[in-house]
Amino acid sequence: MKHGTQDLALFGGPPAFVEDRRVGRPNQGDRRRFLDRMNQVLDNEWLSNMGPLMHEFEARVAEIAGVRHCVSLCNATVALQMLVGDEATGGAIGDEVIVPALTFPATAHAVRWRGLRHVVCDVDPVTGLIDPDRVEALITPRTRAIIGVHLWGQPCDVPRLEKIAEKYGLRLYFDAAPALGCSYGDTPVGGFGDAEVFSFHATKVVNSFEGGAIVTDDDALADRMRAVRNFGFSPDGRVGHVGTNGKLNEAAAAMGLTSLDALPETVAHNRANYERYRVALAGIPGVRVLEYDEQHRNTHHYLMVTVDREAAGLHRDLLLHVLRAEHILAQPYFAQAMHQLQPYAEDAQVEAPHAEALCGQLLALPTGPAVGADDIETISDAIRVAVAHGPEVTALGQARTAGTTDR
Repeated sequence: MKHGTQDLALFGGPPAFVEDRRVGRPNQGDRRRFLDRMNQVLDNEWLSNMGPLMHEFEARVAEIAGVRHCVSLCNATVALQMLVGDEATGGAIGDEVIVPALTFPATAHAVRWRGLRHVVCDVDPVTGLIDPDRVEALITPRTRAIIGVHLWGQPCDVPRLEKIAEKYGLRLYFDAAPALGCSYGDTPVGGFGDAEVFSFHATKVVNSFEGGAIVTDDDALADRMRAVRNFGFSPDGRVGHVGTNGKLNEAAAAMGLTSLDALPETVAHNRANYERYRVALAGIPGVRVLEYDEQHRNTHHYLMVTVDREAAGLHRDLLLHVLRAEHILAQPYFAQAMHQLQPYAEDAQVEAPHAEALCGQLLALPTGPAVGADDIETISDAIRVAVAHGPEVTALGQARTAGTTDR
């Protein structure tokens, strides 16, 4: 238990943890099941090129997402690159794709990688999700598609975005990277818009080491995407599309299946951690747990809080330094809005005040199966002490870091 600034590790006290507590620690599942599957892969001598485990993984993901088609891929960024290109859109006119200001850089990178221009859209000031009203205001004759992001597993305002896309004849995709197992109301994330994209990166609730997928109910789109991921080869062996090498290999599928086996237990543990954090952090001035709308299902893979500098007495970045000194490796998701990133800084005309404000406040705290009730109490205690002595911590932090953390 920490009582004052002298107990905080940043200022000379002992760290709260010997071993790091991290955001995004991989959910490995049952190692024996994984090794059994890998033995099967080696016995089959089928290591890649649409093997049996890949097909099994696709079928299970499609079932969870409530769709007819899952096209597995080497990662979610390649999935987005494939969807915004002419191969998916059928030669759609326009070179602009609307994306939210608050998202992982890959959402915009995928657009630029295909030689298109991403148009940054501001977000809801509370949820951080793309603002449909602002989306409609940004549409021009050059717009070809909209990408909504189900941030931290929260579903976008799907009905509004679908109406807007239909009204203007635009493609609508959802970057659902963290949202496998989540829902909009009772409907699973996966079948909205023209297609959605999941990520199975090592840090996701379901991981395949590296991996991703396009999920859709559009039969023709799924067929084209299967060809594009395999150098453009159609089932008859002819190259009918411009393609890439986006295949998911069998080792990745083995890990994905093992991770899927553990998904119900992982989600239950995450939900319990979410409730524990809500109780443990309640009443700390300026610290608010981002609460998800209970009408939608969430896997609670991310435990997000906002830190209001005025109410808490210290900036989010300084609290981040305090926690990391305690071996609590929290993360600022996201530290910069999309238009503030160096490659896109030329887009100075972008107006996204809500995203910019959230980028100075958001903090992801460790959760997942490796984090238990005692850990949450210890993490919350460190936050409570830092905020209780906010001005003192700020003054000490400024002296120690020459003012670089309290901007």
